[in-house]
Amino acid sequence: MEGQPKVKASLRLGSEFYTVNAKKVGALSEQLSSMKEESMSILKDYITKHNVPNDVPDELVEGSSEDDEEEEPKKSNIKPKKAKIN
Repeated sequence: MEGQPKVKASLRLGSEFYTVNAKKVGALSEQLSSMKEESMSILKDYITKHNVPNDVPDELVEGSSEDDEEEEPKKSNIKPKKAKIN
């Protein structure tokens, strides 16, 4: 059992299923670190693949970045509630 990885995990992201095995043989902490790196890579690829907007007009992207820089932060009109003293 010494030469076998002890760490294994399965990820289900939506309809996709992934199996993550530790690549390094060694201490348990090294195997966990290896599995974490592989899991984070899978998550990054999944998020990148599924969160890319398909049809974003260039005008909206350019206009929104200019507005963010020039616009001052808006102040809230909501007044804080006063604590009741009994």
